[in-house]
Amino acid sequence: MNEILLDSLPVPGTATAAAALDVAAAHLPPALLNHSLRAYLWAAARGTADGLTFDPELLYVAALFHDIGLVPVFDSHTVAFEEAGGHVARVFAAGAGWPAGRRARLSDVIVRHMWPQVDVAADPEGHLLARATATEVVGKEADAYPSRFRDEVLDRYPRLDLAASFLTCFQDQAARKPDSAAAGAVRSGLAERMAAHPLDASG
Repeated sequence: MNEILLDSLPVPGTATAAAALDVAAAHLPPALLNHSLRAYLWAAARGTADGLTFDPELLYVAALFHDIGLVPVFDSHTVAFEEAGGHVARVFAAGAGWPAGRRARLSDVIVRHMWPQVDVAADPEGHLLARATATEVVGKEADAYPSRFRDEVLDRYPRLDLAASFLTCFQDQAARKPDSAAAGAVRSGLAERMAAHPLDASG
């Protein structure tokens, strides 16, 4: 990936984007909020570097809400956290005046961030968010980003106690929802992969 500057990335300045940040900041603990903002930046940087056409507002709102289903007030005891988050985001987007099709796209992007891979041609925002959250959680492709850019992102949005708090959330999801993707991640060694996270070592 060529050199890229943090302030050169497209960050939507719409009222909906601002409202999404307000909602996320009101409900996500600091580590999860920073995680969500970093996920957007990794995704936007990847999309920009790869020359992909993507919708910055859709991607930004999806990034802010992708883990909202882990927060107790929005946690569901019947569906996986990514599905719950998709429902919360869809309701938010309805209030923001988004048409039904765009609300459905937002929900899809959030649900698909837990997929192993997402077809970039069918869903560029889902593809970018899935890759960015893999970078965030287990460090996948972290070394593809220029070191200066990584440092800028981590300085602006520190990782704080993400490793411990995120793992606790996923272990709780796994215990209550054994058929969920979160449970599969825990069974496949999530704790060990997170312990070796390169961004925690550098940030």
